[in-house]
Amino acid sequence: MNKTAFIAIVGRPNVGKSSLLNLLLGQKIAIVSSKPQTTRTRIMGVLTEGNTQLVFIDTPGLHKPRNDLDKFMLRSVNESVAGVDACLLVVEADHDVCEEEIQLIEKFRSMELPAILAINKIDTVADKTKLASQIAQLSSLYDFAAIVPCSARTGSGIADLKQELQGFAYESDFLFDEDTLTDQPERVLAAEMIREKLLRLLEREVPHGAAVFIERMKERPDVSIIDMDAVIYCERDSHKGIIIGKGGSMLKKIGTFARQDMERFFHCKVNLQLWVKVKEDWRNREAILRSLGYDERNFD
Repeated sequence: MNKTAFIAIVGRPNVGKSSLLNLLLGQKIAIVSSKPQTTRTRIMGVLTEGNTQLVFIDTPGLHKPRNDLDKFMLRSVNESVAGVDACLLVVEADHDVCEEEIQLIEKFRSMELPAILAINKIDTVADKTKLASQIAQLSSLYDFAAIVPCSARTGSGIADLKQELQGFAYESDFLFDEDTLTDQPERVLAAEMIREKLLRLLEREVPHGAAVFIERMKERPDVSIIDMDAVIYCERDSHKGIIIGKGGSMLKKIGTFARQDMERFFHCKVNLQLWVKVKEDWRNREAILRSLGYDERNFD
């Protein structure tokens, strides 16, 4: 008999949730950067091994909302937790418990939701005895089904974490085909690859005010080439200048790195054309948020 489980990956921003998801799947589907709030929407990843299928929901980092986009992200976290069999709470090694983590633990308690605690980035802690006090502190807050120290960078502890997560699976037909990796449309994946390069290459304030929309994505008949037109939206003329760079140098670099990722993922050549447009205060403009896929009606 096959088994399956839905598991939400939650935590504060920049603790490595998306990196852990990619490592568990063995394939990159969620973008990663050192900047907080990299993930903006729920991302579903499907891991099928033998007779067990785990469906992961990677959520935005829980933080206090400052605009309509942030409110969408917060609701995304709350809705994701509401419909799963268990949660994976990811925290950073050698860090005190923060308010957002306490909020999530309280949600687990109110819903009587099973949860596993993953203490990520243990490779950054030289004195491992510090982990013991952190584990004791978190254990006093909730009866976790398991606590797994791990590192998304080195892969340490990932096999143990996967084994613990598989323990939540129950007898059920698979909900997805065995070769399914994610529910994300190809256009969304392509847009996120471009946004990842913005996060990695630009100053802190610029990429958080940027969004990417794929206007055209079409495969040429009888030729393994995808033609793609993408628009990068930003909030200020000054940000547009930074994104384009002197003589278009930055935009070219963003396009080159994004295209390389796309070609590895789609297994074909990609002809990528990028444009930059200014949409002032788009993070608080409902119509623009909806057009970019940040639509609260998706939760109704």
